[in-house]
Amino acid sequence: MIRSIRRHSPAAAGVGVGIGDDCAVLLPTDGRRLLATTDLLLEDIHFRRRYAEPADIGWKSMAVNLSDVAAMGGRPRWALVALACPAETTLEQVEAFYEGARDLCGRHDVAIVGGDTTASPAGWLVNVTLLGEAATPLLRSGARVDDVIAVTGPLGRSAAGLALLERASAPARMAAAELAALTSAHLRPVPRVAEGRWLGEAGGVTAMIDLSDGLGTDLAHVGDESGVRCRVELERLPIDDATRHLARALDADARAWATGGGEDYELLLTCEASTFARLADGLRSATGTSLHAIGAVVRGEPGVTFVDASGREVPTAAGFEHFVTGGRHA
Repeated sequence: MIRSIRRHSPAAAGVGVGIGDDCAVLLPTDGRRLLATTDLLLEDIHFRRRYAEPADIGWKSMAVNLSDVAAMGGRPRWALVALACPAETTLEQVEAFYEGARDLCGRHDVAIVGGDTTASPAGWLVNVTLLGEAATPLLRSGARVDDVIAVTGPLGRSAAGLALLERASAPARMAAAELAALTSAHLRPVPRVAEGRWLGEAGGVTAMIDLSDGLGTDLAHVGDESGVRCRVELERLPIDDATRHLARALDADARAWATGGGEDYELLLTCEASTFARLADGLRSATGTSLHAIGAVVRGEPGVTFVDASGREVPTAAGFEHFVTGGRHA
């Protein structure tokens, strides 16, 4: 299987020695801080092979790590991929997994520099470790009172896609393109790497995190780490038409998907109020991505408050849990 990994690992900048030796030899950029993240994905906890193809699993296992580096304002550089599969897994399936991972890596100049493959007694297990760089990493702990809270949006698409994939059939009155866009949002999320790097260099961003466990849970991490309270106006949440259409078709709550659905992998940030317009205009110009103001940092005990259009506090859905308890992403 090492040959399979090597085939999907062309020579890349910053790699002194790649796959084939006991360790990769990497060449970090002078003056940059090294970022390191890892995620473990288990079959039937983080994905279901009933509808997730091997290439989808490879893509998503890489995407969740790329999103972590993006949330630090960093540049992802090098990945190590470990894969365990049941004995009946075919070489073609393993190749497809690595092809999915390589596809996303190639879009962000990330080199797969090592890894391992082994047998699993039951189900697929994937572990990716990703290394990146940043001049000044953005943390969760810098939010300040009166900062604007913003997201790259839209929210709730992955949860909508999961709801669709878990069904036996799709709603007949929705367009095929909308259905495909929602399932793709869950199976092949697009990490905001270019956006994270731009925001990391733009100045004015005080804290940032990626939305893996849902807006309510991830914003609470910012509030706890920064020692502030976060107030979100529900009417300002960016929810796209496809997500709203599916919610109506399934008699579900699109807003609950947006606040607690998880796995959107959008960026959630706080910034100085005086810099929000500059950041929004600059991000759109540089990447084509919109930045949506959804609330503000306020005085009070650390935590999150959601309010309706009249300013009244509204209870919201709990943060995202995978198929069984304990499957959260870091």
